[in-house]
Amino acid sequence: MDLSQLEPCVELPLSEEQLAECVDKAKDWALIHGISMRSAEHYNKNQVQVLPFTLLPSSFPRASFVAVKNIQTILNELIHKVAHDKEFLTSSLKSTIEADPFTAKLFHIYEVVHEKGFTQKVNLGLFRSDYLLHEDGSKIKQVELNTIATSFAALATITSEYHRAIILFVVEDVTSNISDQRLFEFKIRQLCPKIKIIRRSLTSLASEGIKLGPNKELIVSNMVVAVVYYRSGYELEAYPTEKEWDVRLLIECSNAIKCPSVQYHLAGTKKVQQSLAQPNVLKKFLKNDKYVTKVLSIFTGLYTLDFNDDGERAVKMGIKAPNKFVLKPQREGGGNNIYNEDVGTWLKSKKKSQERTAWILMDRIYPPLQKNYLIRATEESLKDIGLSDVITELGIYGVIVGDSNKILLNEQVGHILRTKSSREDEGGIVAGVGALDSPFLTS
Repeated sequence: MDLSQLEPCVELPLSEEQLAECVDKAKDWALIHGISMRSAEHYNKNQVQVLPFTLLPSSFPRASFVAVKNIQTILNELIHKVAHDKEFLTSSLKSTIEADPFTAKLFHIYEVVHEKGFTQKVNLGLFRSDYLLHEDGSKIKQVELNTIATSFAALATITSEYHRAIILFVVEDVTSNISDQRLFEFKIRQLCPKIKIIRRSLTSLASEGIKLGPNKELIVSNMVVAVVYYRSGYELEAYPTEKEWDVRLLIECSNAIKCPSVQYHLAGTKKVQQSLAQPNVLKKFLKNDKYVTKVLSIFTGLYTLDFNDDGERAVKMGIKAPNKFVLKPQREGGGNNIYNEDVGTWLKSKKKSQERTAWILMDRIYPPLQKNYLIRATEESLKDIGLSDVITELGIYGVIVGDSNKILLNEQVGHILRTKSSREDEGGIVAGVGALDSPFLTS
């Protein structure tokens, strides 16, 4: 399919002289301002390298940008209500639990905590809804909604009352994306110096010891934890043994505020998002018809792969026209989707396998192209930096705080633009495929 082209923010290409000057300044600016990471291949705590970024801001239609910013609080409310509807979560995830061990483990924790009664009824959600422009750029469609997000600074004001307690960052054992995480930590310290932040992996928590106090306080290193913020824990690799799952269950049973709680985590699965795209389901959670219409406008086709008539139709569609669809599992973190002819091959091989029910089929979005320069740490000379056809993905952040009866805070709190070469299907920044970007809004 031929893709349309958006006009760049400046006349391109740049001259060799302009490019050399801009790249040098841009790399220095990025490093000085924390747009950096530690190398995963040559990990060294004393060294960082620039994160991939675009030299120029990418064009983005102002109308679409404003529209999805305005819809974020509606999506926050939607996920919040879904997370507090056990019947809907159970029915939506029934087949996935049978086929996907990771989701099954999460759901088991949810059932245990639900049965006991939630110690901490207040939930904190930091969500990110990702979008691609579609076709000529006049439409915008949701790629996915993440309930384990990366924005965090808004949390500091919520937790200021816990000035003797701490915030626990649950992180990977080895973190290359350190600048991003530390900036959140330093911002919280700036807003409220009395708040202490500690960083632990699930494995280190299991080995060092974590326990509940007499009133179900979460205690780590003899300190009471007020908030647990997950920067890890959304992939199976974070749970190499049952001990890590035991830690996750213990945290959920505590009175610490979880970001996200297990029910928010489950509400963000692809299978739940596919269930929400079914006719009339949104009306169960959103009573305002205008809100329903707005949310439906950003949905693209999402199809179940369950063993029923709808699932069989989806399998046939994917095999017949694989390039029109994307296969998505429940996994977060990128790099797990299946594209192009591999869609048909996979569906044929899993046609009679229970494994297919852990996946969903999604209409492929065809974003317009534009030109930009992708800057990476590995590029040593100008000849390595070519003018590329790129596509951009917009993420809108939202924060919500509340319990099953009342929403205390619901806001849209920022955005991120990530850009990748049009030749790439996946666009992970840390993996070096995608790049940080910013929008140049056009009328």
